Parts: sequence; structure tokens; C-alpha cells
Amino acid sequence: MIGTDSTSTGVGDDPQTGVHQPNELRALSALVFEDLRAFPGGIRDMHLGIAERAFRGVGPAARPVQVIHDRVSRRAYDAIGAGAARMGRAVDATMERRGIGEKVLLSTTRPGSAVIAALNGLVGDRLERSGSDLHQPASVRVDGETVALDAGSLSAACPDATARLVVFLHGLMGNEFYWDWGGAHPGDTYGARLASDLGCTPIYLRYNTGLHVSENGLSVAALLQELVGAWPVEVQELALVGHSMGGLIARSACHQGSEGGRRWTERVRHVVSLGTPHLGAPLEQGAHVAAEALHALPETRMLGAFLRRRSAGIRDLRHGSLVDEDWRGRDPNALRAAACKEVPLLQGATHFFVSATITRSPHHPLGRLLGDILVLTPSATGRGRTRRIPFQAEHGHHVSPAHHLTLLNHPEVYERLREWLQHPGGGSEARSVRELAPT
Repeated sequence: MIGTDSTSTGVGDDPQTGVHQPNELRALSALVFEDLRAFPGGIRDMHLGIAERAFRGVGPAARPVQVIHDRVSRRAYDAIGAGAARMGRAVDATMERRGIGEKVLLSTTRPGSAVIAALNGLVGDRLERSGSDLHQPASVRVDGETVALDAGSLSAACPDATARLVVFLHGLMGNEFYWDWGGAHPGDTYGARLASDLGCTPIYLRYNTGLHVSENGLSVAALLQELVGAWPVEVQELALVGHSMGGLIARSACHQGSEGGRRWTERVRHVVSLGTPHLGAPLEQGAHVAAEALHALPETRMLGAFLRRRSAGIRDLRHGSLVDEDWRGRDPNALRAAACKEVPLLQGATHFFVSATITRSPHHPLGRLLGDILVLTPSATGRGRTRRIPFQAEHGHHVSPAHHLTLLNHPEVYERLREWLQHPGGGSEARSVRELAPT
């Protein structure tokens, strides 16, 4: 595994060199206190909304009491929020003065990176806009660390580099550590086994899953251009393997890379999606409706506002959006969204997909209803009632019983990966050994 360097901004610069010194612990503290400061305002609005309905029921005689009640309530909640803000500034000043967190990089450790990955998934677009050190730009990682995309760094990081690269893209709120989920030991991944069995070089990406899929796709396309250009040996073949959202990122990167004339796209022979919501995810679709319903009433507006704060990346899972046209200039809270732009599959590559259900039989009513818990079979296979991704059925595989995260490291999935990737031409010789569940 190798990685690329990235520049982040945040809460402090080295006073002597002027070079930014990331302090993720301090940035995490700032985020917590920012939310604490805003939380009383949400409670205030809910309180006032409930009170307004009660006072309205009493009639005009209650108006003087309502005015006093509202004024006192606003001052009380605002005072709590201001107190949280002052406490946050005090804590931040103490951390800066004592250098707390300067030598602690949470994102390089498995537990710390999991926390940051979750935050990126939830509010990553907000972290990127504010320049927080918690923002995780698209990069390639090895043991949590980044490696610069220059020939010397790549040679040092991967002395046994081969001409066949397999790029792994994690899903929402994930990172590169998640690929050994359920493995026999840390590092027991698809990539490690493909390196041993097929001589491929695995490359694990990390990116901010809270950004739009199209934004991450563009970043990944640029990253792969640099990677291929600086790789120690000439790259002959690329394969992209994406879990969940990662499959959307892979398709977006291929499309935008091809449209932008990126030469690496000519070397892509395989694109594999594992439990990817190509047609959208029901959980996000439900959250979207719930957010607007709750936001319509004063009493529940706080809950609706909370759901509205979900990241752009999560919102893109509503329909499986891949390009800027799906969101730029559109109201993200509109109940009836415009249709997604249908993006063609990358020419020259064979596109494979894996779906799963939690039931032993994919035909079981519960399996049809819940899929792998997060993604339904029609979405994972790209075969819906009104939309269809032009996958070939013979290039798919279904696993059951299995849940969404199982697909990160599953022996049956690995057997299909190895079978598919061992053929340089893609899918002409590859085949599925289990019948796909009907839609």
C-alpha cells in the first residue's frame, strides 16, 4: 500500500517556518464546542414553537405573557450558547499555549482515523469549507501515513512495485483500515491476497466522504494521474475496486478522468463495485423525506434542521449522483429532485458488481425489503424499475447471507475478485458462479 501527500489547513501555523502544523485534537475540540454553542439555539426554537401553539390556544389574552416568556427564554438559551462559546475559546487558548495535540496525529491511528472518518462522513463538506484539520483530502495511505506522489517517495514506499495496480476506495465514513474488516489479522485484505496470488500492487485511498461524489471523483481522477505518472515502473493495467460509496467515486473518477483526457483511464481494465447504491440508498431517501416533514413544523424544526445538516456526500446517496450537474444550482432540500444525469460506463473496462442480502435466499421477502441492510439488490446491480445501469448480468455476483460491511472482506467475494482480475482483458473469460437475484 502506498499514499500521497496532501495539504490541510486548520488552527495553527509554525511561527518560525510559517508552515502549517496540523493539530487534529485541537480541531476536534473546536468542532465539539462549535456544536455545543449552536445546540441551545435549536432547543430554544423547539421550546418557542411548542409554546407558541399553547399560547395560540389560550387566545389574545395570553399575548402579554407570551412576550415575556419568549424574551426570557431567548435570553436564557442565548446565554447558555454564549457560555459554551466562551468555554470553547478558553479551551482552545489553553491547548495552543501548552501545545496540546501538536504531536498527536489522530488520523494515522486506527481508532483516531475511525473517529475522523465518521466526522468526515457526517459533516465533511463543512470541515472542508472551514479549513479544519479534520478534513481528509483524497490521498493514498500506508499504515495511516501519506506518501508524496514523486518517484523517490513511491520507490521507497513500494520497492516491489508492479505494472498492475489495484486501487481500493472505501465507503461512507470509512477509511483504508476498514478493508481488513473480519479478516484473520490486521492487514488481511483483498489487496494483500491479490498481491500474493496475481502479483498486483494494492493501493488504498482515503478521502472525505462528506464531499459530493463528483468532487471526490474529480480529486481521485487527478490523484491517479499523478500516481501513474510517477509510478516506479510503467503502469500497464489499472483496476478500481469500490465498496459502497467507493463504487460511485470510482465511476465518477473514470467518467471525469475520461472527459478531461486523463491518460490513466486508458489503462483501466476492471471496475468493481461492492454493495454500491448505483440507484440510491433507501436510508438516505427516508432521511430526506423525514428532514423536510420535521422541518415543516415549529415543534420539530430542530430535528429537521439537524437532519438537513447531513453532508453533501450523504445526500448524493439519495439517487447515486456522480456529476456536478446533479446538485449545482439546485435546492438540496427539494422533495422532488430532478432526475440524475445518467453517466456512461468507461469504455475499455469491464464493470463488475457484487450485491448481497441478509437472508440465505435472495428471493426471501425480507431480503428483498432490506437487501444488505443499507443497499437493496436492484440498486447494487443497477437494475431498477425506472433506471438501469448498463452492467452485464454475467459480470455480477450475489452473496448471501451477508450484510453491507461483510463485503469489505469476504472469502466468496475474494474468489470472484481473483477470478475477474486474473484476466487482463476484463470480463470475456470471467463468469459469475451464482445466479443473480432477480429484481
